[in-house]
Amino acid sequence: MSEHTPTGAQPEEPGGSEPVRLDQGHVQGTGGVPEQFANPGLPPHVLRNADLDERAAKRAERQVALLFLVSILGTVLFIVAYLLVDTGTQVWVPITNEMRLSNLLLGLGLSLSLLGIGLGAVHWAKTLMPDTEVVEMRHPLRSKDEARQDFVATMVEGGESSQLTRRPLLKATFGGAMGLFALPLLVQIVGSLGPLPRNDLSVTFWDKSENGRSNQLRLMRDPENTPIKPADVTIGSVFHIQPEGLLDSEDKLNKMSYSSVLLMRLDPKDFQETEQGRKARAWGYEGIVAYSKICTHVGCPVGLYEQTTHHLLCPCHQSTFDVTNDCEVVFGPAGRPMPQLKITVDSEGYLIADQPFQEPVGPSFWERG
Repeated sequence: MSEHTPTGAQPEEPGGSEPVRLDQGHVQGTGGVPEQFANPGLPPHVLRNADLDERAAKRAERQVALLFLVSILGTVLFIVAYLLVDTGTQVWVPITNEMRLSNLLLGLGLSLSLLGIGLGAVHWAKTLMPDTEVVEMRHPLRSKDEARQDFVATMVEGGESSQLTRRPLLKATFGGAMGLFALPLLVQIVGSLGPLPRNDLSVTFWDKSENGRSNQLRLMRDPENTPIKPADVTIGSVFHIQPEGLLDSEDKLNKMSYSSVLLMRLDPKDFQETEQGRKARAWGYEGIVAYSKICTHVGCPVGLYEQTTHHLLCPCHQSTFDVTNDCEVVFGPAGRPMPQLKITVDSEGYLIADQPFQEPVGPSFWERG
């Protein structure tokens, strides 16, 4: 009798695949497995309305057809908008403010096309396709003992024939070579990330620390490299600007990538009467404003200016910035406005930077957000 057996109780020998009770103590198993596991069964199948009522099935059929029809209409809307709608037509849309009618219709058409197909397919599967549960019988997956022994013998024979067991030097060097093989791949991945940006995104050629001169650099036309006066900037015109001295410096292409500026003129009354709009007007000069040319999404050059809406448009991913409200993002994936360069005029009447950028230029990053 086992010491775990209660006094007066006789242990019962377990049989087959029956569970072992706690009062049976240590039980010697047979080492075998059952020929198949007991089928746990399935809950009773619940019929759907479409399975019981033909009218419900017809109703589901019409609903699925309607969703597919929505997809068809969305595709037609997309094609018509692409071919016939003028890309210059503007409409007012809640939340996003003004935007191009063609972009709105193209987006709605494609969304309806995909949404109709997706919802229609799901509704079809849920209401009309067969939903009966099926049990797939499983069988023991363990190989026969003879096959397992043959596999072990083959592996041992391979190790002996390669002499790895007899020559430890080969074993050590082969293991080291295979273990270090992944390092070149990892080094390439890490090395391709490039150097850390440090303050490269916060400091531009407009800063004295970069150009070695005064912060109040003249605004120079690019590529003419000539200074510009307020009278040269008419309403509706756009100038591509570089800081004075940059085009004559070394490594100018790299410095141009984050020092480029767009210069444009608005009627002072066009600025919005908001905190951002008043700041944009104050940092300009007689309606002339200067903003970084680098999109705050992924760094594409922003060069499209719509005079009627005073919007700057990034051609890469259609981020749209409202110049009348300090380049506020009104559409697209950009996460923040483009930085403004505060400008004024010098004693000779040329436009100059009154101070460098007060925030990092270019895409958002983990420290800037």
